[in-house]
Amino acid sequence: MSISRRDFGKLALSAVPLARGLAAVNSKFKGVQIGAITYSFGPMPAAEIIPAMVTIGLGEVELMSNHCEALAGAPQLPAFPRGSGAPGQKGGRPQLTPEQQAAMRQAQADLKKWRTSVTAATFKPVKKQFNDAGIELRILCFNQRINATDDEIEYAFLMAKALEVKAISSSSTVSFAKRVAPFAEKHKMIWAGHGHDNINDPEEFSTPKSFETIMSYSKYIGVNLDIGHFTAAGFDPVEYIKQIHGRITNIHLKDRKKPVAGGPRPANLPWGQGETPIKEVLLLLAKEKYNFPANIELEYPVPEGSDRVAEMKKCLQYCKDALA
Repeated sequence: MSISRRDFGKLALSAVPLARGLAAVNSKFKGVQIGAITYSFGPMPAAEIIPAMVTIGLGEVELMSNHCEALAGAPQLPAFPRGSGAPGQKGGRPQLTPEQQAAMRQAQADLKKWRTSVTAATFKPVKKQFNDAGIELRILCFNQRINATDDEIEYAFLMAKALEVKAISSSSTVSFAKRVAPFAEKHKMIWAGHGHDNINDPEEFSTPKSFETIMSYSKYIGVNLDIGHFTAAGFDPVEYIKQIHGRITNIHLKDRKKPVAGGPRPANLPWGQGETPIKEVLLLLAKEKYNFPANIELEYPVPEGSDRVAEMKKCLQYCKDALA
């Protein structure tokens, strides 16, 4: 099913009511809305993310589903400290002890039970928390794979509609995109595949061809273009944004290098040390007045003596300088 870029943009705008006044936190520069995906805050408790965004000066957010659930009062899975687990194991993630495994199973069962009890009203207070802080909640990131049940897919759309977001972003697969298309059609909610860099896996959203394939499934299937991953996959995000801007819900900002034949996978780097055209992309968004946000996704290692809030401030300043 095909759709024009203009119509796709109308779909995105119609998914939520018009903003009620100006946001208290302004991170729009030269018409380009800079925000962040809450994944950037790593292990920070969900309740601390909103104050952190206000401190940084970020006025738009892409909310991870686990953070949404935490803010809505869901039972939390235990976070076992690194190094805990069965003694004597070497390398990799530590194996959980029998007691920890039992605690994890119980927590997962409690969370599953909680999910079956929620309604749209469960998530309305989450939306209000961001509104009260002056932050626009624009995208829900809900990652699902092919083994998700129909009820779990419905749950993702229930959460998204309750939050009144414009779209769902998702790290998923081509097969799942085809499966989710009827749900997106039913709910008239745009679902966008988040790109990665594994061009050797046809199930990954990593090449223009893979994005073309998923967009063919429905007018409600779009693209969450990660320009760092796209660069690391060997493609030019500037030219690609020009080609499909009408199907993009949001972009992710990070800095990585281009691939080298036979070389290692390009790492995530502090901004300005890679080869991702962050500045050129932001200037393109400003010039063409594209109506989708550019969200910071902090994935490079936090330097010793710094923290995620400080690094997010650096990333935001990088965007300001690029658009100055």
